[in-house]
Amino acid sequence: MSLMFSSRARQVEPFLAMEVMERALVLERSGVNIIHLEVGEPEFPPPQAAVDACRADMNENQPRYTDSRGLLELREAIAADQERRHGSVVDPDCVIVTNGTSPAMVLVFSLLVEHGDEVVLGTPHYACYPDLIRLAGGKPILVRTSPGDGYRLDPDAVRQAITPRTRAILINSPANPTGAVQDRETLEAIAALGVPIVSDEIYDGLVYDGTEVCSGLSLDADVFVLDGFSKRYAMTGFRLGYLIAPIEAMRPLQSLAQNLFISATSFVQRAGIAALKHGAATTRDIRTAYETRRRLLLDGVRALGFEVSCAPRGAFYVFANATRFDADSRHFAFEILEKAHVALTPGIDFGKAGEGYIRFSVTRSEEEIREALRRLGKMLSGR
Repeated sequence: MSLMFSSRARQVEPFLAMEVMERALVLERSGVNIIHLEVGEPEFPPPQAAVDACRADMNENQPRYTDSRGLLELREAIAADQERRHGSVVDPDCVIVTNGTSPAMVLVFSLLVEHGDEVVLGTPHYACYPDLIRLAGGKPILVRTSPGDGYRLDPDAVRQAITPRTRAILINSPANPTGAVQDRETLEAIAALGVPIVSDEIYDGLVYDGTEVCSGLSLDADVFVLDGFSKRYAMTGFRLGYLIAPIEAMRPLQSLAQNLFISATSFVQRAGIAALKHGAATTRDIRTAYETRRRLLLDGVRALGFEVSCAPRGAFYVFANATRFDADSRHFAFEILEKAHVALTPGIDFGKAGEGYIRFSVTRSEEEIREALRRLGKMLSGR
Protein backbone atom coordinates (compact mmCIF):
# COMPACT_ATOMS: atom_id res chain seq x y z
CA MET A 1 0.00 0.00 0.00
CA SER A 2 1.50 3.33 -1.04
CA LEU A 3 1.70 6.29 1.29
CA MET A 4 -1.00 8.92 0.96
CA PHE A 5 -0.17 12.52 1.83
CA SER A 6 -2.61 15.25 2.85
CA SER A 7 -3.56 17.97 0.40
CA ARG A 8 -2.33 20.50 2.98
CA ALA A 9 1.15 18.99 2.98
CA ARG A 10 1.22 18.80 -0.82
CA GLN A 11 0.44 22.52 -1.07
CA VAL A 12 3.53 23.53 0.92
CA GLU A 13 6.23 24.73 -1.46
CA PRO A 14 9.98 24.30 -0.80
CA PHE A 15 11.57 27.24 1.01
CA LEU A 16 14.09 28.17 -1.68
CA ALA A 17 16.40 30.16 0.60
CA MET A 18 16.87 26.93 2.54
CA GLU A 19 17.15 24.87 -0.65
CA VAL A 20 20.00 27.09 -1.81
CA MET A 21 21.67 26.96 1.59
CA GLU A 22 21.39 23.17 1.79
CA ARG A 23 22.93 22.77 -1.68
CA ALA A 24 25.66 25.19 -0.61
CA LEU A 25 26.38 23.01 2.42
CA VAL A 26 26.81 20.00 0.13
CA LEU A 27 29.31 21.96 -1.96
CA GLU A 28 31.15 23.07 1.17
CA ARG A 29 31.49 19.48 2.34
CA SER A 30 33.28 18.76 -0.93
CA GLY A 31 35.76 21.57 -0.26
CA VAL A 32 34.16 24.47 -2.16
CA ASN A 33 34.32 27.90 -0.54
CA ILE A 34 30.83 29.45 -0.53
CA ILE A 35 29.90 33.02 0.37
CA HIS A 36 26.48 32.89 2.02
CA LEU A 37 24.27 35.82 1.05
CA GLU A 38 21.09 33.74 0.86
CA VAL A 39 19.73 33.44 4.40
CA GLY A 40 18.71 36.19 6.79
CA GLU A 41 21.18 35.28 9.48
CA PRO A 42 23.36 37.90 11.21
CA GLU A 43 27.02 36.91 11.33
CA PHE A 44 27.45 38.76 14.61
CA PRO A 45 27.71 36.79 17.84
CA PRO A 46 24.68 36.97 20.14
CA PRO A 47 24.91 39.08 23.28
CA GLN A 48 27.40 37.45 25.63
CA ALA A 49 24.94 37.91 28.49
CA ALA A 50 22.42 35.74 26.61
CA VAL A 51 24.97 32.98 26.06
CA ASP A 52 26.04 33.12 29.72
CA ALA A 53 22.44 33.02 30.96
CA CYS A 54 21.65 30.04 28.76
CA ARG A 55 24.75 28.17 29.91
CA ALA A 56 24.18 29.00 33.57
CA ASP A 57 20.59 27.82 33.49
CA MET A 58 21.58 24.54 31.85
CA ASN A 59 24.33 24.00 34.45
CA GLU A 60 22.37 25.07 37.51
CA ASN A 61 18.83 23.91 36.77
CA GLN A 62 17.40 20.82 35.16
CA PRO A 63 15.64 21.93 31.96
CA ARG A 64 11.90 21.54 32.46
CA TYR A 65 8.62 22.59 30.99
CA THR A 66 7.54 26.15 31.70
CA ASP A 67 4.14 27.81 31.59
CA SER A 68 2.94 27.25 28.02
CA ARG A 69 2.85 31.03 27.57
CA GLY A 70 6.51 31.33 28.63
CA LEU A 71 8.29 32.33 31.81
CA LEU A 72 6.50 35.21 33.50
CA GLU A 73 9.83 37.04 33.90
CA LEU A 74 10.41 36.88 30.14
CA ARG A 75 6.87 37.98 29.31
CA GLU A 76 7.28 40.91 31.66
CA ALA A 77 10.60 41.79 30.01
CA ILE A 78 8.98 41.63 26.56
CA ALA A 79 6.18 43.94 27.72
CA ALA A 80 8.73 46.39 29.15
CA ASP A 81 10.72 46.27 25.89
CA GLN A 82 7.63 47.10 23.84
CA GLU A 83 6.92 50.09 26.05
CA ARG A 84 10.53 51.23 25.79
CA ARG A 85 10.65 50.94 21.99
CA HIS A 86 7.15 52.02 21.04
CA GLY A 87 5.48 53.48 24.11
CA SER A 88 2.89 50.69 24.00
CA VAL A 89 1.60 49.30 27.29
CA VAL A 90 1.41 45.50 27.03
CA ASP A 91 -0.08 43.15 29.60
CA PRO A 92 2.36 40.24 30.12
CA ASP A 93 -0.70 37.99 30.10
CA CYS A 94 -1.14 38.95 26.43
CA VAL A 95 2.26 37.48 25.49
CA ILE A 96 3.00 33.92 24.36
CA VAL A 97 6.65 32.90 23.99
CA THR A 98 7.40 30.50 21.14
CA ASN A 99 10.28 28.53 19.66
CA GLY A 100 10.92 31.13 16.97
CA THR A 101 8.44 33.38 15.20
CA SER A 102 7.14 30.73 12.77
CA PRO A 103 5.31 28.83 15.54
CA ALA A 104 3.70 32.14 16.52
CA MET A 105 2.36 32.37 12.96
CA VAL A 106 1.04 28.81 13.24
CA LEU A 107 -0.82 29.80 16.41
CA VAL A 108 -2.35 32.94 14.89
CA PHE A 109 -3.49 31.35 11.63
CA SER A 110 -4.79 28.28 13.47
CA LEU A 111 -6.84 30.62 15.66
CA LEU A 112 -8.25 32.90 12.95
CA VAL A 113 -8.61 30.78 9.83
CA GLU A 114 -11.27 28.23 8.97
CA HIS A 115 -11.08 26.14 5.79
CA GLY A 116 -11.58 28.46 2.84
CA ASP A 117 -11.03 31.68 4.79
CA GLU A 118 -8.74 34.36 3.38
CA VAL A 119 -5.75 36.33 4.61
CA VAL A 120 -4.75 39.45 2.65
CA LEU A 121 -1.05 40.30 2.35
CA GLY A 122 1.27 42.38 0.21
CA THR A 123 3.59 40.78 -2.30
CA PRO A 124 6.55 40.28 -2.79
CA HIS A 125 6.24 38.60 0.60
CA TYR A 126 8.21 36.46 3.03
CA ALA A 127 8.35 33.03 1.45
CA CYS A 128 6.61 31.07 4.21
CA TYR A 129 3.52 33.24 4.68
CA PRO A 130 1.31 31.62 2.00
CA ASP A 131 2.31 28.10 3.03
CA LEU A 132 1.51 28.71 6.70
CA ILE A 133 -1.86 30.20 5.72
CA ARG A 134 -2.64 27.20 3.48
CA LEU A 135 -1.55 24.80 6.21
CA ALA A 136 -4.28 26.30 8.41
CA GLY A 137 -6.78 25.70 5.58
CA GLY A 138 -6.79 29.29 4.40
CA LYS A 139 -6.20 31.08 1.15
CA PRO A 140 -3.60 33.85 0.75
CA ILE A 141 -4.93 36.86 -1.17
CA LEU A 142 -2.02 38.81 -2.62
CA VAL A 143 -1.94 42.58 -3.14
CA ARG A 144 0.91 43.59 -5.39
CA THR A 145 3.33 46.30 -4.28
CA SER A 146 5.83 48.13 -6.43
CA PRO A 147 9.35 49.51 -6.01
CA GLY A 148 8.11 52.67 -7.71
CA ASP A 149 6.44 53.83 -4.49
CA GLY A 150 8.70 52.08 -2.01
CA TYR A 151 6.60 48.89 -1.95
CA ARG A 152 3.80 50.74 -0.15
CA LEU A 153 0.81 48.54 0.67
CA ASP A 154 -2.00 50.57 -0.87
CA PRO A 155 -5.01 50.69 1.52
CA ASP A 156 -7.44 51.02 -1.40
CA ALA A 157 -6.04 47.87 -3.01
CA VAL A 158 -6.29 46.07 0.34
CA ARG A 159 -9.90 47.21 0.71
CA GLN A 160 -10.74 45.86 -2.74
CA ALA A 161 -9.17 42.51 -1.82
CA ILE A 162 -11.37 42.09 1.26
CA THR A 163 -14.34 39.70 1.00
CA PRO A 164 -16.76 38.19 3.53
CA ARG A 165 -14.19 35.37 3.99
CA THR A 166 -11.32 37.71 4.96
CA ARG A 167 -10.11 36.93 8.47
CA ALA A 168 -6.88 38.95 8.70
CA ILE A 169 -4.54 41.36 6.96
CA LEU A 170 -0.89 40.39 7.27
CA ILE A 171 1.68 43.20 7.37
CA ASN A 172 5.47 42.87 7.48
CA SER A 173 7.26 46.14 8.25
CA PRO A 174 10.23 46.38 7.94
CA ALA A 175 9.76 43.80 5.22
CA ASN A 176 11.53 40.76 3.89
CA PRO A 177 12.61 40.73 1.03
CA THR A 178 12.10 44.37 0.00
CA GLY A 179 13.22 46.28 3.10
CA ALA A 180 10.05 48.38 2.85
CA VAL A 181 8.75 50.24 5.90
CA GLN A 182 5.06 51.14 5.90
CA ASP A 183 4.33 54.64 7.22
CA ARG A 184 1.83 55.37 9.98
CA GLU A 185 -0.74 56.92 7.63
CA THR A 186 -0.79 53.76 5.52
CA LEU A 187 -1.11 51.45 8.51
CA GLU A 188 -3.83 53.54 10.11
CA ALA A 189 -5.82 53.47 6.85
CA ILE A 190 -5.49 49.68 6.69
CA ALA A 191 -6.43 49.30 10.36
CA ALA A 192 -9.56 51.41 9.69
CA LEU A 193 -10.82 48.69 7.34
CA GLY A 194 -11.99 46.78 10.41
CA VAL A 195 -10.16 43.50 9.79
CA PRO A 196 -7.77 42.00 12.39
CA ILE A 197 -4.13 42.84 11.71
CA VAL A 198 -1.27 40.34 11.94
CA SER A 199 1.88 42.47 12.19
CA ASP A 200 5.24 40.74 11.68
CA GLU A 201 7.79 43.05 13.33
CA ILE A 202 10.80 40.74 13.48
CA TYR A 203 13.05 43.34 11.77
CA ASP A 204 11.98 46.24 13.97
CA GLY A 205 15.04 48.15 15.17
CA LEU A 206 17.00 47.44 11.99
CA VAL A 207 16.16 50.57 9.97
CA TYR A 208 18.28 53.18 8.19
CA ASP A 209 18.37 56.82 7.11
CA GLY A 210 16.34 57.97 10.10
CA THR A 211 13.35 55.78 9.20
CA GLU A 212 10.76 55.30 11.94
CA VAL A 213 8.71 52.14 12.42
CA CYS A 214 5.04 52.21 13.37
CA SER A 215 4.22 49.20 15.52
CA GLY A 216 0.89 47.47 15.10
CA LEU A 217 0.36 47.89 18.83
CA SER A 218 -0.19 51.62 18.26
CA LEU A 219 -3.09 51.04 15.86
CA ASP A 220 -6.77 51.19 16.77
CA ALA A 221 -7.52 47.61 15.74
CA ASP A 222 -7.38 44.00 16.86
CA VAL A 223 -3.68 43.36 16.33
CA PHE A 224 -1.53 40.24 16.67
CA VAL A 225 2.17 41.17 16.79
CA LEU A 226 4.83 38.64 15.79
CA ASP A 227 8.37 39.31 16.96
CA GLY A 228 11.47 37.60 18.26
CA PHE A 229 15.17 37.60 18.99
CA SER A 230 16.73 36.22 15.80
CA LYS A 231 17.39 39.43 13.90
CA ARG A 232 17.93 42.22 16.47
CA TYR A 233 20.08 40.08 18.74
CA ALA A 234 21.71 37.67 16.23
CA MET A 235 20.05 34.72 17.98
CA THR A 236 18.73 32.71 15.03
CA GLY A 237 19.83 29.33 16.40
CA PHE A 238 18.22 29.98 19.78
CA ARG A 239 14.79 29.76 18.11
CA LEU A 240 13.01 32.24 20.36
CA GLY A 241 10.06 34.37 19.36
CA TYR A 242 6.80 35.62 20.74
CA LEU A 243 3.25 36.64 19.98
CA ILE A 244 1.36 39.58 21.50
CA ALA A 245 -2.40 39.17 21.12
CA PRO A 246 -5.68 40.76 22.26
CA ILE A 247 -6.65 39.53 25.71
CA GLU A 248 -9.83 37.83 24.46
CA ALA A 249 -7.71 35.66 22.14
CA MET A 250 -5.35 34.44 24.83
CA ARG A 251 -7.31 31.49 26.20
CA PRO A 252 -7.71 29.69 22.85
CA LEU A 253 -4.13 30.60 21.91
CA GLN A 254 -2.91 29.15 25.19
CA SER A 255 -4.79 25.91 24.52
CA LEU A 256 -3.26 25.72 21.05
CA ALA A 257 0.22 26.35 22.46
CA GLN A 258 -0.23 23.67 25.12
CA ASN A 259 -1.20 21.09 22.53
CA LEU A 260 1.16 22.01 19.71
CA PHE A 261 4.35 23.04 21.53
CA ILE A 262 3.89 22.54 25.32
CA SER A 263 6.37 25.36 25.98
CA ALA A 264 9.43 27.11 24.61
CA THR A 265 12.81 25.78 25.77
CA SER A 266 13.41 26.89 29.35
CA PHE A 267 17.11 27.77 29.17
CA VAL A 268 16.63 29.63 25.89
CA GLN A 269 13.97 31.74 27.57
CA ARG A 270 16.59 32.71 30.16
CA ALA A 271 18.81 33.82 27.29
CA GLY A 272 15.95 35.98 26.02
CA ILE A 273 15.62 37.73 29.39
CA ALA A 274 19.34 38.51 29.34
CA ALA A 275 19.21 39.75 25.73
CA LEU A 276 16.44 42.20 26.55
CA LYS A 277 18.38 43.48 29.56
CA HIS A 278 21.87 43.63 28.04
CA GLY A 279 21.58 43.30 24.25
CA ALA A 280 21.13 46.92 23.16
CA ALA A 281 24.79 47.21 22.15
CA THR A 282 24.47 44.13 19.91
CA THR A 283 21.49 45.64 18.10
CA ARG A 284 23.28 48.97 17.73
CA ASP A 285 26.40 47.30 16.30
CA ILE A 286 24.34 45.22 13.88
CA ARG A 287 22.42 48.24 12.60
CA THR A 288 25.57 50.34 12.20
CA ALA A 289 27.43 47.61 10.32
CA TYR A 290 24.51 46.79 8.06
CA GLU A 291 24.01 50.41 7.11
CA THR A 292 27.55 50.42 5.68
CA ARG A 293 27.22 46.98 4.09
CA ARG A 294 23.86 47.87 2.57
CA ARG A 295 25.47 50.78 0.71
CA LEU A 296 28.41 48.62 -0.37
CA LEU A 297 26.12 45.94 -1.74
CA LEU A 298 23.72 48.41 -3.36
CA ASP A 299 26.53 50.15 -5.21
CA GLY A 300 28.11 46.84 -6.13
CA VAL A 301 25.08 45.10 -7.61
CA ARG A 302 24.09 48.23 -9.52
CA ALA A 303 27.59 48.43 -10.98
CA LEU A 304 27.22 44.81 -12.14
CA GLY A 305 24.01 45.67 -14.02
CA PHE A 306 21.30 44.68 -11.56
CA GLU A 307 18.50 47.22 -11.13
CA VAL A 308 17.57 48.41 -7.64
CA SER A 309 15.19 51.32 -8.03
CA CYS A 310 14.16 51.37 -4.37
CA ALA A 311 16.84 51.21 -1.67
CA PRO A 312 15.75 49.20 1.37
CA ARG A 313 14.89 51.30 4.41
CA GLY A 314 14.88 48.40 6.86
CA ALA A 315 15.76 44.74 7.44
CA PHE A 316 19.04 43.56 5.86
CA TYR A 317 18.44 42.64 2.24
CA VAL A 318 18.85 44.11 -1.22
CA PHE A 319 16.13 42.97 -3.64
CA ALA A 320 17.56 43.39 -7.12
CA ASN A 321 15.96 43.05 -10.56
CA ALA A 322 18.02 40.50 -12.50
CA THR A 323 15.91 40.13 -15.64
CA ARG A 324 18.67 41.52 -17.88
CA PHE A 325 20.63 38.38 -17.00
CA ASP A 326 17.92 35.74 -16.56
CA ALA A 327 14.14 36.01 -16.07
CA ASP A 328 14.12 32.62 -14.31
CA SER A 329 15.35 33.56 -10.84
CA ARG A 330 15.57 29.99 -9.56
CA HIS A 331 17.71 28.90 -12.49
CA PHE A 332 19.87 32.01 -12.14
CA ALA A 333 20.41 31.63 -8.39
CA PHE A 334 21.52 28.02 -8.71
CA GLU A 335 23.74 28.88 -11.68
CA ILE A 336 25.43 31.54 -9.55
CA LEU A 337 25.86 29.06 -6.72
CA GLU A 338 27.44 26.39 -8.93
CA LYS A 339 29.63 28.70 -11.01
CA ALA A 340 30.47 31.67 -8.78
CA HIS A 341 30.07 29.90 -5.43
CA VAL A 342 27.91 32.70 -4.08
CA ALA A 343 24.64 31.66 -2.40
CA LEU A 344 21.69 33.96 -3.18
CA THR A 345 17.92 33.60 -2.92
CA PRO A 346 15.78 33.52 -6.08
CA GLY A 347 13.03 36.12 -6.17
CA ILE A 348 10.35 33.54 -7.01
CA ASP A 349 10.68 32.40 -3.39
CA PHE A 350 8.79 35.58 -2.49
CA GLY A 351 5.88 35.02 -4.84
CA LYS A 352 5.27 35.56 -8.54
CA ALA A 353 5.75 39.30 -8.01
CA GLY A 354 9.37 38.53 -7.09
CA GLU A 355 10.17 36.54 -10.20
CA GLY A 356 13.13 37.95 -12.08
CA TYR A 357 14.63 39.30 -8.87
CA ILE A 358 17.46 38.06 -6.66
CA ARG A 359 17.67 38.72 -2.93
CA PHE A 360 21.09 39.56 -1.51
CA SER A 361 21.60 39.45 2.25
CA VAL A 362 23.95 42.07 3.69
CA THR A 363 24.71 39.99 6.77
CA ARG A 364 28.24 38.95 5.85
CA SER A 365 31.42 40.94 6.36
CA GLU A 366 32.47 43.74 4.02
CA GLU A 367 35.38 41.59 2.83
CA GLU A 368 33.01 38.73 1.95
CA ILE A 369 30.60 41.07 0.18
CA ARG A 370 33.42 42.49 -1.93
CA GLU A 371 34.59 38.98 -2.80
CA ALA A 372 31.04 37.94 -3.69
CA LEU A 373 30.73 40.93 -6.01
CA ARG A 374 34.08 40.09 -7.61
CA ARG A 375 33.00 36.49 -8.21
CA LEU A 376 29.67 37.60 -9.64
CA GLY A 377 31.37 40.07 -11.95
CA LYS A 378 33.71 37.39 -13.23
CA MET A 379 30.87 34.96 -13.84
CA LEU A 380 28.60 37.48 -15.54
CA SER A 381 31.35 38.73 -17.83
CA GLY A 382 31.88 35.20 -19.06
CA ARG A 383 28.23 34.37 -19.82
